[in-house]
This record gives sequence, structure tokens and C-alpha cells, in this order.
Amino acid sequence: MPKYLTRFNYSDFFIYTIFENILKTYIIISFTFMISKANIATVNYEDFVSHNPDRKLNFIAHLGKSLAEIGFVLVSNHGVTKALRNELFSASKKFFELPDEVKFKYEFPELAGQRGYIGKFKETAKGFKTPDMKEFYHIGQTIQNSIGPDYPPNIWPEEVPELKEVSLRIYKTFEETGRKLLQAIALFLDLSEDFFNGKIHSGNSIFRLLHYFPVQDISKVPAGSVRAAAHEDINLITLLMGGSAEGLQAKTKAGKWIDVNPLSDQIVVNIGDMLQRLTNGQLVSTSHRVINKNPLLMKKSRYSAPFFLHPVPSMDLSALPGTVNQHQPKKFQDMTAGEYLNERLKELGLK
Repeated sequence: MPKYLTRFNYSDFFIYTIFENILKTYIIISFTFMISKANIATVNYEDFVSHNPDRKLNFIAHLGKSLAEIGFVLVSNHGVTKALRNELFSASKKFFELPDEVKFKYEFPELAGQRGYIGKFKETAKGFKTPDMKEFYHIGQTIQNSIGPDYPPNIWPEEVPELKEVSLRIYKTFEETGRKLLQAIALFLDLSEDFFNGKIHSGNSIFRLLHYFPVQDISKVPAGSVRAAAHEDINLITLLMGGSAEGLQAKTKAGKWIDVNPLSDQIVVNIGDMLQRLTNGQLVSTSHRVINKNPLLMKKSRYSAPFFLHPVPSMDLSALPGTVNQHQPKKFQDMTAGEYLNERLKELGLK
């Protein structure tokens, strides 16, 4: 024992030891958090659409670096106003508070979850046996003319008429924001800026209104159940608008789970499987999950609204030239976006 502790009694020494260990733990956790947090960049969407070349290049560099390192980035000034966001979540909350028997009117299993309501415990993440603790509502592409892919019509709940207008407004906004983000990604990959434009025009994108329903009796939660088990998204990129509670986590390349907590005016953007396949893993579709971080929060609803940006079903997802070489062998089987979507829907139990 150090000489300066000889005047302490054993009780003092015990307290000192506990304090020292707590301080060390706090320092380690704080340092780890700072390292993890630094991996997810925050970018200003207005920088890319500005006419300032320096701002645009800076945006591309930070966006690309963050997506290459962890597959996630936070984006501000993305086009959806606070008022529009609040309007959407108000309508979403109103729908999900309807009795289950009313919501079931808008569930059509033959559509494989591509339109309308998908009930509780219906989706199971790949590799898991326990379904996620959520329910959701899907809005899809609306083709303005007879030219293009054949998509099923959207389904609108008559009990919440305001849901249609606000959902379609945000759908079109995120479709445009997503198009610009893909332009930035294309430039980061040394492709032409318009590389994705024709591939996503009238694409099969899905806007999901998501409700992680409350569970009042925690003891009745099935073993192993979480709000959303670890998974990767199917599409090119996802634009996620605000969860109403904590719980979203992303998995780093080192295998560590880190919290993803955007500000209320930011969206979370992440790489999906289709872009990972196209780049032969140069951009990684990062595993992410929504956990029951605080058991008490399980008694409260959690709302979010991801926009899954899909290309047209005919898009070829074969690895881009230059992404396959002796150091980076081909990782994925060639297939179209439509074929891959069909495969994944079966794995999710929706088809």
C-alpha cells in the first residue's frame, strides 16, 4: 500500500479503490464513445446542392468517408421541414392507435408487405427465429403514366385521410434528396454524377411508417425479442427520419455496437445491400438494430419513418468494373434488383 494511504483505515481505502475504478471506467467509456461517434460524420445537404465547388467537394469527401468506414452518415437540411415532420408523425400515431381489427382492413398478405399495413410480429430478421416487436405501414411508388414498372397501387386508411397527402409529399422529397445523395456517392466512387439517375427513376422505393408498439408487462416479452433485431437493409440507401426514442445502434467493422442518435432535424442515411453488391463490398451494408436499451421505455411507443430507396427492378446489381481484382475477389452472385428483393422478402417471411 502506498505510504500516503497508511493514514487511511480500511474503509477509506475501500472507498478510494471504488472511486479510482469508477474513474478509470468512465475515462475508457468516454474515450470509446468519442472514437465511435467520430466515425459517423454529419454533413449539410445544402453544401452539395449549392453552386460552391469547394462546399460540394467537401460534402462528397465527408459523406463518402463516413459511408466507407461505417456505412452511416447524418444529414441536415435534407428538405423535410419540422412542420412536415410533425404532421407526418401525428398522422402515423393516429393510425397506429386504431384498434387492431380496423388496421387489419389494410393488410394484404398477397402483396408481400409492399403496400398497406403489416401487423405485429410479422417480420423476422434474417438469421433470427423471433419476430421483431413492431408494426408498420408501406407507401410505394406512384407511376404517373403507363410507361414503367408495374407496381401495386397504394392503400390509404379512410380513418386517417390526412396520411395520404403528407406521406406522398415526404416520399417525393426524399426521392429527390436520395437522388442527389446517390449523385454524391457516384462521384465518390469515380463514376459519372448521373450514374444512378436512370436506374432510380420510377424506382421501387418504399416509405415505411414504423411503430414499435408499447409492452406494459415486460415479463411477457418473448425471450430474445427486441424491437428490431440486427439486420441490413435491402435497398440502395435508406433515409431514416427521427425515432421518438433512443435504441438505434450500428455495428462497426471492429464488431462494436455504437449508438446512432441524430438530432431531431437530421436524418440518418445508410448503405443497403444493393449498393454493397454493386460496389463488391467497397461500401458496406452495415448491420444495425433497435434494442430495448431501457426496459421502462418498452412501455412507450417509438415511431420512425425510413425511406428505402430502391432502383427499378431490372437494374443489374453485378459488381462494377474495377471493384473485382486479385486483392478483392467477387463476393456476390449476379442478379437484378427485382430478383434480390424477391429473395430477401422470402427470408423475411413476407413472401
